[in-house]
Amino acid sequence: MYLFNDLPTELLKSRHGFEPTTEWADHLRLSSVRFNSGGSGSFISSDGLVLTNHHVASDTLHKLSTPERNLIDDGYLAKSLDEELAAPDLELNQLVSIEDVTDRVNASVAADASATDAAKQRRAVIASIEAESLEKTDLRSDVVTLFGGAKYHLYRYKKYTDVRLVWAPETAAAFFGGDADNFEYPRYCMDATIMRVYENGKPAQLTNFLRWSDKPVAEGDLVFVSGNPGRTQRIYTAAALKYLRDDRLPYVLDYLRRKEIMLQQFGLDGAEATRRARDELFGVQNSRKAYTGMLGGLQNPATLAMKRESEAELLAKIKASDEADAAAAWQEIAAVQTEKAKMLRRTVSLRSHLFDLALTLVLRAAEDAKPDGDRLREFNEAGRESLLQELTSEAPVYRDLERVKLADELARLTELRGGDDELVRKILDGRSPRMRAAELIEGTNLDVAANRQPYLDGDQSTIDQSTDTMIALAKLLEPEYREIRAINEELDERERQAYAKIMQAKTAIEGTSGYPDATFTLRLAFGVVKSYEQDGEHIPPATDFAGAFAHAEAHKGQTDFDLPESFMKAKDSLNLETQLNFVCTADIIGGNSGSPVVNRAGELVGLIFDGNIQSLTSDYLYTDQQARSVSVSGVGILEALRSIYHAEKLADSIGK
Repeated sequence: MYLFNDLPTELLKSRHGFEPTTEWADHLRLSSVRFNSGGSGSFISSDGLVLTNHHVASDTLHKLSTPERNLIDDGYLAKSLDEELAAPDLELNQLVSIEDVTDRVNASVAADASATDAAKQRRAVIASIEAESLEKTDLRSDVVTLFGGAKYHLYRYKKYTDVRLVWAPETAAAFFGGDADNFEYPRYCMDATIMRVYENGKPAQLTNFLRWSDKPVAEGDLVFVSGNPGRTQRIYTAAALKYLRDDRLPYVLDYLRRKEIMLQQFGLDGAEATRRARDELFGVQNSRKAYTGMLGGLQNPATLAMKRESEAELLAKIKASDEADAAAAWQEIAAVQTEKAKMLRRTVSLRSHLFDLALTLVLRAAEDAKPDGDRLREFNEAGRESLLQELTSEAPVYRDLERVKLADELARLTELRGGDDELVRKILDGRSPRMRAAELIEGTNLDVAANRQPYLDGDQSTIDQSTDTMIALAKLLEPEYREIRAINEELDERERQAYAKIMQAKTAIEGTSGYPDATFTLRLAFGVVKSYEQDGEHIPPATDFAGAFAHAEAHKGQTDFDLPESFMKAKDSLNLETQLNFVCTADIIGGNSGSPVVNRAGELVGLIFDGNIQSLTSDYLYTDQQARSVSVSGVGILEALRSIYHAEKLADSIGK
């Protein structure tokens, strides 16, 4: 997961005989985009076409769907520009430049500052850097923390906020095999969607976009992945991994299992209820399976044994060097994990969209009254446009689903804090969680975007005078939210300083560490198309359309393995030998979904959509022995567009 301003040129040259030029890297960077909904994508035509995954686009598909038009189930094809559907709140980011601002950030933090003061000082200088950059360039400007706090880079992005849906297959094709096949291989999925970016009401005219290879990949091919991996924890110490294994991941999994059951139960009310809950349910199920794999890897004693061994070797080198003072950082990190475990159950998070809107409005009113450098980071001026886009979104909010979600959250909060907790008693106001949730939903009108505008136009007095029940709930929880956040930010700062000391000492002794942990910013990964062995069986690297039909037949009677009608009708006209999915050894993680896979020539050959089960430990440990990233083949997408969806005009425009 290499930085685009520090590519592994020598490694690629020695290992694969390939030396990326500046022009090659710049073109790939500028052809890549990040989705604010969580995922990656790429420009694939001069007139603004964008390729990503169906599951990355599913948030938009869900928001554009209605009881009469179910885009999730039925898919969509715009046959003309007039039929392209505008996403209500989607933002795409194109990385334009990267600047190292480490010295300025570090110079603004006093050497003797407490963790609390250091966090404030760092937050203030970062806000200043971002605001200055925004004013100077008019580009979205984000300061990114790298190497645990040893480096700070300023990323500048061009934003595209007029994004429209062009084509999406049916979920039955995109998620063929369902939860059973998720994170498995072989796969046979058409997990792809095409959108288009507009500027000034017209399709954007692009210089940088990916050409499209007309050849399938083969065993041994060198490929590159340009995307935005969300988060890895490979820098973590053994103590931090132990916290994940024993505290954090079991806690998160309990939450996800609970939410999965709740959403499934809601969906039993009928087809419309199923549609309304489907996107969120998919996200929960996907996360549950991913976290299960991560926890399983950590519960293997060999994982922590390996970490402890490498840690001991590094610690011995540090103690014997001029960087010996850094040895104390391990004890500090261990102490922070103990405090983090205590904070897990102290929460006032209520994962309801209506409550999230209310809390954001309440916090915004207070934060706007402060100098920019003193605000919570999401309320800085540099991010104002993106925040307002979220708050003014016209995307539908379903009150029946919100009521069920809020009732469950209130019940969970009662379980975590205890029914006699003073704050819980104030929240429930003498009612059961279910009754109280119904009252709160009944008394709010924040589900309509126009009703949020007065709060955005107003100030603290607007909040104080509000009679909206959800605003009142957010005001009640605001002090506890701020206190919990302040404690967690102090712990994060202590941890950041400790990891920075370790990384600085490690770099002084061993030289550059290659790449930092993932931060949902653009990275370049590389690998080869490669088969592997699993349970004594040889797993070939690629599948084809014929395999998809055979897989469906082998699981006949199981709904998740039913190919859509469009596939069945096109079977005789399809080239069944066309490559559909393939695997490679490129290093990916959540957030890479939708990343383009390109060959040595920079041509698109695939679209990342998953990893296999062995890749789930990549959050904290990567090995290419069995771990593989899974892609939709570029030639498979074109074959589907032409032979299944009869989108010849769209297919002809790709790569041009």
